[in-house]
Amino acid sequence: MQVKNQGVATILAFGLLPLSGFATDIYIPSLPNMAGSLHVSDIQVQLTLSLFLISYGVSQLFVGSFLDSFGRYKPSLISLIIFAAASLVVATTHNIYLIYLMRIIHGITVGIIIVAKRAFFVDVYKGEKLKHYLSLFSIIWSTGPIVAPFIGGYLQEAFGWESNFYCLAGLAIIFIVLELIYSGETLVHVTEFKLKNIVTIYKEMLTTASFTLGVVMLGLAYCMVMIYNMTGPFIIEHKLHLSSVVTGYSSLILGFAWMVGGFIGKATINRPFYKRLGINLTLQMVFVAIMIVSLQWVESLYSIIFFAFLIHVAAGFTFNNYFTYCLGMFPKNAGIAGGLTGGINYVIVSFLSYGVISLFPAKDEHNLALSYLILIVLSVAVMLAVFKLRNRSNEAVALN
Repeated sequence: MQVKNQGVATILAFGLLPLSGFATDIYIPSLPNMAGSLHVSDIQVQLTLSLFLISYGVSQLFVGSFLDSFGRYKPSLISLIIFAAASLVVATTHNIYLIYLMRIIHGITVGIIIVAKRAFFVDVYKGEKLKHYLSLFSIIWSTGPIVAPFIGGYLQEAFGWESNFYCLAGLAIIFIVLELIYSGETLVHVTEFKLKNIVTIYKEMLTTASFTLGVVMLGLAYCMVMIYNMTGPFIIEHKLHLSSVVTGYSSLILGFAWMVGGFIGKATINRPFYKRLGINLTLQMVFVAIMIVSLQWVESLYSIIFFAFLIHVAAGFTFNNYFTYCLGMFPKNAGIAGGLTGGINYVIVSFLSYGVISLFPAKDEHNLALSYLILIVLSVAVMLAVFKLRNRSNEAVALN
């Protein structure tokens, strides 16, 4: 990459970070209509989200080592081209199984693009500037969930669900052109592509307890967002009998909640880590408890959005803190670290979210509240494990 293009290339890298959010959230308002148009069940359409998340997560587990050996630029550029083509296929077919295949391809290609762009920052920037950019990741990413469903709601209302995927294809084509003009290769530390060496690096990362538990916390935090994405449209459009535009506005508000949580996380980045995360989880537990109790008197769009907003702010705070922490732990293997962080996160999200909505189907606010409760209780359990590991580590240091 030419030095004179570094600023523009950085903006492009930030611009591609929300692509995963766009690929999932832009057609959230269209899920009910999509089910009707394709003559399939709600759960079959929800599976298009889960398949994307699974393939997105699994691809990140392995692509990092490839990118650390062969570069970031060409793999991400080729993936953008394939992503655009897959989007056009989804838009022009009404075969649910072909859509499943294209969504898997979406997940794999987006995984390559996102891991490459995360590694871009570790390649190009160092020290406090790198820490600053890493702390912006979840904030920038949240523009996807904010903007995408808002756009998708209007596209659905005006042109139907297919227009969402035409929009994704057009967006990818714009980035392809800009990447060809301004971006380039940034790989600094080339890791020889030897299976034994790669396995050693993976083992080191996965056996670092603070890293693996941090990734689990990321998965639980983002799962709260995905649970709403998979249930909210059906509650709003089927139970409350409101339009897809209302679904889009609701998702817009909750995307903003995630961004607020990210900004709070960035603002408190120098405060004691475990203390602020403990307070955050306590607040989440209080919010969901009040949400469940309040259902005896009120159940409306406003109550759903109010409590979901509070819970998503707290989830965004958790995600921001742990994402910055995990990505900064292994700077010499940024591709693998980014891949593992995103990969395990999304594998957790895909299986856990699909499991939770199978247990509590998308029918009312009560089931949504119970879904949140399960995820928050699991988050508390993981944080307790983190505290125990921290205390044992401190005791071992004191004895030595």
